This record gives sequence, structure tokens and C-alpha cells, in this order.
Amino acid sequence: MRIADHLLAHLDRLSPPATVHAHCDLPCGVYDPAQARIEAESIKGIVAKYNDSSDQEFRIRSILIKEERAELVKHHLWVLWTDYFKPEHLEKYPQLHDLFWKATKKAGEVKKSTDAKVADELLSQIAEIDKIFWETKK
Repeated sequence: MRIADHLLAHLDRLSPPATVHAHCDLPCGVYDPAQARIEAESIKGIVAKYNDSSDQEFRIRSILIKEERAELVKHHLWVLWTDYFKPEHLEKYPQLHDLFWKATKKAGEVKKSTDAKVADELLSQIAEIDKIFWETKK
């Protein structure tokens, strides 16, 4: 066998391993919308403190933390959507796709807003997901 053929035959050993992402390092099967809700509640609290403050440094920090929390909301929602919910759930709850789409869009909107109403809307959408989630756990 030529050296080039030998190298090609073993190229997969030379390639970097594929990166796999999960909500934890072991598919544990533990899912709960509470993770997204807690981050959304944090956002609501940050927005309130931001609006009550005139300290520019505090307000800047608030925005940065709020944006991080909004990304975490999106992450936790997508983990639920992609890893927990199955086709049979979608059959029983056909609004799920739209609900997750709207909630993740709202999490993106909350990043650009300091309006408490937007944070409340996100919490409301997460509450709808939470209700369906627990119905599927019965």
C-alpha cells in the first residue's frame, strides 16, 4: 500500500473529534422549564432595577447581565424543544412549535428592551410551555 493511500485510510484518526453539545455532559433526561423561567424572572428584576436607577455604570452592567440571561432563556427553551419534546407531544399540542418560536423570539426582543411589559410577556410564554411540559410528564 502506498503511503498516501495508508494516510487516506486513516484520515479519520487525524481529524479533530466532532463537537457535541447537550444541556449537560451526560444525557440525563432531566428537563424542566423552570431553568428558563428563573432566567426570565431575573430579566424582569433587572429591568425594574435598571429603570429605577440613574447610575450609568449600574445601568450598563444591568444591560449586559440582562442580555446574558436572555441568551440563557433561549438556550434552555431550545434544549427543551430539541431534546425533550417528541413528535407525539406535537401531535397532542400542535401549538408547541409556534409557542417555542414566539418565546425564543421574545427572549431576543427582551435583549433590546428595558420595558417590563416585554419581560412579562416572556414569562407568560414560558408559563404556557411549563403547563404543557407538566401535562406531558403525567
